[in-house]
Amino acid sequence: MASSFSFLSRPPFSNASISFSSSLSSGSLQQLFLPSSSYSPFPSNNSARRILTVRSKIREIFMPALSSTMTEGKIVSWVKSEGDRLSKGESVVVVESDKADMDVETFYDGILAAIVVPEGESAPVGSPIGLLAETEEEIAEARAKAASKSPPSTPKAVTPSPPPPISSPAPAIAQPPPSPAKPVSDGPMKIVATPFAKKLAKQHKVDIDSVVGTGPFGRITPADVEAAAGITPSKSMGTNAGSKIAETVPLKPASPVTAPPPIPGSTVVPFTTMQAAVSKNMVDSLSVPTFRVGYPVTTDALDALYEKVKPKGVTMTALLAKAAAMALVQHPVANATCKEGKSFTYNSSINIAVAVAIDGGLITPVLQDADKLDLYLLSEKWKELLKKARAKQLQPNEYNSGTFTLSNLGMFGVDRFDAILPPGQGAIMAVGASKPTVVADADGFFSVKSKMLVNVTADHRIVYGADLAAFLQTFAKTVENPESLTL
Repeated sequence: MASSFSFLSRPPFSNASISFSSSLSSGSLQQLFLPSSSYSPFPSNNSARRILTVRSKIREIFMPALSSTMTEGKIVSWVKSEGDRLSKGESVVVVESDKADMDVETFYDGILAAIVVPEGESAPVGSPIGLLAETEEEIAEARAKAASKSPPSTPKAVTPSPPPPISSPAPAIAQPPPSPAKPVSDGPMKIVATPFAKKLAKQHKVDIDSVVGTGPFGRITPADVEAAAGITPSKSMGTNAGSKIAETVPLKPASPVTAPPPIPGSTVVPFTTMQAAVSKNMVDSLSVPTFRVGYPVTTDALDALYEKVKPKGVTMTALLAKAAAMALVQHPVANATCKEGKSFTYNSSINIAVAVAIDGGLITPVLQDADKLDLYLLSEKWKELLKKARAKQLQPNEYNSGTFTLSNLGMFGVDRFDAILPPGQGAIMAVGASKPTVVADADGFFSVKSKMLVNVTADHRIVYGADLAAFLQTFAKTVENPESLTL
């Protein structure tokens, strides 16, 4: 592993309660550590000193936050085994964050006494994943503590969430057998609730849609609402059979909506940590008002330049990223970031994030200061980032510092597509493949030229249609006259 991270340990205190703070970030870690020695604070007066003894025999190894968006981590592998002696700065465990795998190092010398979270399992940031002992005599004590810290397995996860106990069991959707105990009239063919039942539901703060109706045709009665609220139904409350039905609702099952049964032979595969992070970002993107603008760009000159620089190691991705960066210099609003819908920030750096599909997910390595790097250095940087991305060894600042994103599917023959705007950015460019196209000039003469369609998705809170059109015009001029890309 090319990247490494250090975890923090919390020593248990005895005989006194001392508070200290620790900070954990993707860039650096700091911790106040109290050694196994006596500590004598300065007295406020000349009275006798109060001596506090701090014992740091067994320390907790807890899940570090490897990025600003990480809420939990997955143990990829334990480099060390229980009983192994550790030295400060030595790699102990490999943790999978939402974007990369990182080696985690120890801050202390000691013995890995117990592993709380085994390989393949996840734990929230800050929760203990192992225990570190100072001496062999403390291993047994540490393992006893590890057993008590082990997360509860099945009881918590399998606990169903039924509504409060009801006085009488009722089928999910009752067939309409006549109920002599409840004189009600024939109801409609859809589940409804009586007006008084709705009033009771509001009074007792009961979700009327989650109540199981026991009346004819599944009608919800006041007694059903009281049963859902966990109170004894009142016999004096009738079903208000003669009242007018104010609202009808579709027929619903008694229990909350559940997933349909799996198709025979199908396999359920849980999200990896990276896929879960991508899923969350995509959902967050739905809260941003976006719009899309497409623009055809002639690529004959760019294709000719690419054939010249390709033997020198320059990729088409580097050419497109460089062209986008140069256009953003002239249109900084497309490189801006909206802040909670109340303000926006002009970013001082132009960092082009490039979407890359890797095994098990999607990641966006960032070409930082792409406008300031020459084409050949930019290509070398891109190859380095791509290699680290596929090995899941990117550092957090190498994938979360983008200000503008480029997504290129042209190598797959895709001629056009729309990209989803990443949270925290103002625009993302989707580039399709160049296709031979018949065009007519001003004099009416036809010719065949290569064209690619560029679609840009932008945050309409800060980028307007005219802004995006002007940016695309500048980008097109740069691509159609690419000599400046090699300067």
